Amino acid sequence: MESNSKTTITEVPGGKKLIVTRAFNAPLRQVWDAWTKSNLLDQWWAPKPWKAETKSMDFREGGTWIYAMVGPEGEKHWARADYETIEPLKGYTVTDAFCDEHGNINQDLPQMHWKCDFHETPAGTNVVIEITFNNEADLEKIIEMGFKEGFTSGLANLDELLLNPS
Repeated sequence: MESNSKTTITEVPGGKKLIVTRAFNAPLRQVWDAWTKSNLLDQWWAPKPWKAETKSMDFREGGTWIYAMVGPEGEKHWARADYETIEPLKGYTVTDAFCDEHGNINQDLPQMHWKCDFHETPAGTNVVIEITFNNEADLEKIIEMGFKEGFTSGLANLDELLLNPS
């Protein structure tokens, strides 16, 4: 099976929110697992040639995922996701921030609040993500850092993983 899905990233008027939508030709459980299990996240989260590398993950309300985006030369850019709410197979909310390897948040870079919703469809699963920023400048900074291209690439990696599970 081949996917013809595409990622849509829309800036909501007002300058503080992005809406990301993506359809996957895979069952809800398989897509949910790919978003909530570190061994699967590490296979798709980073845009190639980068890769994601989980240091620790505790997927529960109040839990944290600390990971690095590892570049082709071995350089690491650390981030953390703090899970706030989780409704299994339906969605979760998380605050995402840049940090050091110990999880200490870098206050000089924007934080983002993610609301991730998963919807089963006859063709597979739709994922809708609302990413909210504290202000327009933070949203613009993330866009300048290549968020749209990088996340679109990562979601294409997920498509590959879902179509060719190991």
